[in-house]
Amino acid sequence: MSLEVRTIGDPDLPDWIRAMHTGFLRPPAVAKEEIETRRAGMDLERVQGAFDAGQCVGTFRSFPQRITVPGGAAVAASGISNVTVSATHRRRGLLSRMMERDLREARDRGEVAATLLASEWLIYGRYGFGPAAWVCEWEVEVARAGLDKRYAGPADGGRVDFVDAETVRRLGPPLHERLRAVRHGVVDRTERWWRLATGDIPQPGLPPWTEPYYALYRSPGGSVDGLLTYTSDEVWDGKRPQNTATVHGLIAVSTEAERALWHFLLSVDWVTKVASGRRAPDDLLPMLLPDPRAAKLTLHSDYLWLRPLDVPALLEARTYACPGSLVLDVTDPAGHAGGRFLLEVDPGGTSCTPSKRPAELSLSVAELAALYLGDESAVRLATLGWIDEERAGAAQRAELMLRTARRPWCPDHF
Repeated sequence: MSLEVRTIGDPDLPDWIRAMHTGFLRPPAVAKEEIETRRAGMDLERVQGAFDAGQCVGTFRSFPQRITVPGGAAVAASGISNVTVSATHRRRGLLSRMMERDLREARDRGEVAATLLASEWLIYGRYGFGPAAWVCEWEVEVARAGLDKRYAGPADGGRVDFVDAETVRRLGPPLHERLRAVRHGVVDRTERWWRLATGDIPQPGLPPWTEPYYALYRSPGGSVDGLLTYTSDEVWDGKRPQNTATVHGLIAVSTEAERALWHFLLSVDWVTKVASGRRAPDDLLPMLLPDPRAAKLTLHSDYLWLRPLDVPALLEARTYACPGSLVLDVTDPAGHAGGRFLLEVDPGGTSCTPSKRPAELSLSVAELAALYLGDESAVRLATLGWIDEERAGAAQRAELMLRTARRPWCPDHF
C-alpha cells in the first residue's frame, strides 16, 4: 500500500501522538488527558500525518505566529513543530511531502515566512531554512561573581517581589508585548502559552509539573519592567549548600530591570550556581558581573531557523542601519520565494521590487534567512563561498545595511 500524507481528524489523534512520542524517543504510551490537552491547542487543518496501512508513521504541525523583525514590526509566520518520521520509514520523502504542503499553504495564507527550532543542522537547509538567531547559556559561579554580599534590593529605587502564577498570567502578557515591540527575534505568546507555562493547563506526557518561583521587578515609578521565573534544587555537601538555581525565563524591558533580577537571583542564600537558561549570544549577563569569568559558557548554538516565503514583504517590513540599495538574486528550488529583487532604502522608506538589473549578490533563500534578522555577516558568507558577490563591494554594503546593533533573540521553545 502506498504511503499517504494528509491532514488528520480527531480519530487519528491518539495514533498521531504515539508516532510523535516514538519519533522523539519518548515512551509511546498516550493518556486520555494528553489527547484532550493537545487537541485544545491544535488547528487540525494545520496538522499532518503520514500513514502506512492506516498507521501513523510521521507527524507535522504548524500554527500562526508573529515574529518581531528589526525595527519593531511583527510579520506573520508559520511556526512549525512536532516534526517526526518513524525510524521504520526514513528516507522515503515523507518529511519533504509534509513540508512542501505546509509551506505552500502558508504562502497562500499570506504568511511571509516559516520558522522552526531545528533538532539537527543538516535537516532543514534543503527546505530553504537558515539559522536566523542563535542562543547561549551560562553557568554562573556565585562566589566568584564579585557582587556585593550586602545586597538588600535594587540600587535604583525599584523593587523585586515574589508573585504567584495568577499574577504572572495577568501582568506577564503586557510585559512580553512591550519586549516584543523592541527586540527582534521575539515571537508572540498566546493566552494558552501563559497558562501552560504557569501550570494552569496540565501537560501530560511531560515530567511532573514543579511550581517555579516568580519574581517581578517594578521600577521606582511602579511599572512592571521585568519578570524572572526559576527553580532550585536542594543539594548539600555535609553542612554546606551546593544549590543551583535554574532560570526558566527572564524578560526585561530596561537595563535596570535586567540588572536587578540577575543581582537578586545571584544573592539568594544557599544558591552557589545559577544556570542562565536560553539567552541571546550578546546577553548582558556576563558583563553585569564584576568578574565576568564567573559566567562559564555552557552552550552556544543555532536556535531559531527562518524560511522566507515572500521576499519583498519580508525585506520591506524591517528597518536598516543605513540607506543603500542592493540587487539580490535569490534562488529557491521549491519555487516559493525565488527571483531577482531590488532593495532600496532611503530616508523616505524602503521598497523591494522585482528587477531585471544585473545581480549584485546571488544567494539561496536559506542564506537570505540567515542574514534577515541581522545576525549573520554577508562578508563572512561571501568568504565562505555561500553567497556570490557579483559586484565588488556588494557584500560589504549588505553588511552595513542588514546587520543590527543587538543580536536577535528568541526566548521561547516551540
